[in-house]
Amino acid sequence: MDSASAKANKAAAKLVVGNWKLHGSLAANAELLARLLASPVLAQGRAVTAVCVPFPYLAQCQQLLGGSPLAWGAQDVSAEINGAFTGEVSAPMIGEFGSSYVLVGHSERRAYHGETDALVAAKTGRVLAAGMTPIVCVGETLAQRDAGQTDAVVERQLGAVLAALDVPQAARIVVAYEPVWAIGTGKTATREQAQAVHERLRAQLAAKGGEVAAVKILYGGSVKPDNAADLFAMPDIDGGLIGGASLKAEDFLAICGAA
Repeated sequence: MDSASAKANKAAAKLVVGNWKLHGSLAANAELLARLLASPVLAQGRAVTAVCVPFPYLAQCQQLLGGSPLAWGAQDVSAEINGAFTGEVSAPMIGEFGSSYVLVGHSERRAYHGETDALVAAKTGRVLAAGMTPIVCVGETLAQRDAGQTDAVVERQLGAVLAALDVPQAARIVVAYEPVWAIGTGKTATREQAQAVHERLRAQLAAKGGEVAAVKILYGGSVKPDNAADLFAMPDIDGGLIGGASLKAEDFLAICGAA
């Protein structure tokens, strides 16, 4: 395969990212990662794969995953670079551990920590400046969906980020649509519901211009081995942001295989 074909193949590959949330221990992580790496699924390269882990485990991932098909990253980042911001972790710090990805604007950060669209946009810029890929999370609550506000909510959230970036920067992000009502609830948007939102997000990205239309849009929200293939078959669903299932090697591998 020539370099141009290889690049096109990689661009077309699904992206599957595990979000460990507030889970893990050195021993449990080592066991989980060893089981993932022992499987031929990741080595086949059918999907680009990564795990986003709590900050203390970035060093462990760097040690265990370096040179493997499984990339790693963080679940949040500071909007600051340095200074008197106790408890914050900056993008350059995260980058020193070989991280490829950083989640920004996850619904739990927005809900529990009051993160605004403007703050999410600022964090996105910091991740890009540090040479990593921000996974920008957008999504509506059940009340917002029932009120017919889904499109307005996700377009506002993504729009704040796109407004803060130029075209080359915007082309480097990943977007994750995570309906809040389907996260950790066992409920999942139907593939048609998910595709409809992804299609709107794709149009919004395309309106930015250039290569931004090709930005990957992941679906997150109770993705499991038994629904992953159906979701990934939709034209604008480019992979998944996987929560609880990413903590079980068999489930995460099955989802990666479905891609």
